[in-house]
Amino acid sequence: MRFLFSCLLFLFFFVQATSAQVVVVELKNTITPASDDIVNEALGNAQLENAEALIIILNTPGGSLEDTKKIIEYIETSPVPVIGYVYPKGATAWSAGTLILLATDIASMAPNTIIGSAQPVEMTAEGTRPIEDDKIINAVVALAEERARQHGRNVTAAREFVTKNLNLNAEQAMNGDVIEVISPNIEELLIKVDGMKVKGRILNTSGADYTYYAPSLRLMLLNLLSDPILASLLLLVGIYSLVFGLTSPGYGAEVFGVISISLGLIGLGFSINIAALFLIALGMALLVFELYTPSFGLIGIAGIACIVLGSILIVPLGYPGLYSPEFLSTLLISLLAPAIILGFFLAFAVYKVMKIRTKKPAIGEIIGDISETIDAITPETTGYVRYQGEYWIAKSRERIEPKTKVVIIGKDGAVLIVKSLQGSP
Repeated sequence: MRFLFSCLLFLFFFVQATSAQVVVVELKNTITPASDDIVNEALGNAQLENAEALIIILNTPGGSLEDTKKIIEYIETSPVPVIGYVYPKGATAWSAGTLILLATDIASMAPNTIIGSAQPVEMTAEGTRPIEDDKIINAVVALAEERARQHGRNVTAAREFVTKNLNLNAEQAMNGDVIEVISPNIEELLIKVDGMKVKGRILNTSGADYTYYAPSLRLMLLNLLSDPILASLLLLVGIYSLVFGLTSPGYGAEVFGVISISLGLIGLGFSINIAALFLIALGMALLVFELYTPSFGLIGIAGIACIVLGSILIVPLGYPGLYSPEFLSTLLISLLAPAIILGFFLAFAVYKVMKIRTKKPAIGEIIGDISETIDAITPETTGYVRYQGEYWIAKSRERIEPKTKVVIIGKDGAVLIVKSLQGSP
């Protein structure tokens, strides 16, 4: 009896150990250089665990076209079936998210979610604008159409996502043959896709366990730095810290500036605008030069303008991207506002530096001020006086008794020359 129980227990754990597994990875917020690495790493993990499928949860305003193409390539070359899932309720997979969904083996959406608006856009110093270049538009259209055709989906809708910024909710996408499944949660999704044939295998996902994939620490850090707003702020803070460090050495600001700039460039995928770097370098040189001019004027203003303009241009503007218009507007404001605010702060700081530099030396200002003797002072001996709460050594050509008001008439090194207030004119 004990032997039979042991066998049953072993069989139970064996069945649990060999039950179907599904890996879930989330693509939230912007599609960045870290996103494709996260998907690639998750696919490798799913393959290593012999998972039934990988679910990519999409809730994104869009992102880089180049990174989107890499994610699509990883999905197509992986032997693990990939299920795209716009989730949770109210989520959106605009622009790049729509193209990724079209490339997945099974496309699904939760109720009250939206896909579409996949026309490439670019961000300029004046604002955001759709890309009208036929070469780029046709390339993105072909990418969307081919992925839809490959999985037996609506090719016309795939084209209109790009050319007409078509938007569809879950029911419209289902009725229009853009997706295969509508599901309110992952558990029901796994039941509905069970038995589907994908990449030469029949999915066995009904009741399967699923686990969320946690990216490595390196990818988590890269994903954090890859946020366009954070990366741009790191660049701006680093630039101004470097300016302060070079003009006021000894406080470590220049070291912090170099680190901050490096992190910002890593976050942007080392997409560097040479002209922007030239403007920043020129602005820093003008500000340093301004410190050696008589007053704060046109040179300093020109330096600040160069730094602000270079800070705005150093982000990858003009490069085709797949973002929603709402996200681009937020991004542009987030870039301009810190640049302008920090520019005014820098102007104020430089103004204060120049004011201090041209200020009359404090030594000359004490002449004519009143102090009080603590000790007796004679022509032969010195004594202490109290001046503005401080104790100074003083001497005089006349005898002055303690606790007598005196006027400062000169200074000999660290020794004040005083005279009795009664004897002063």
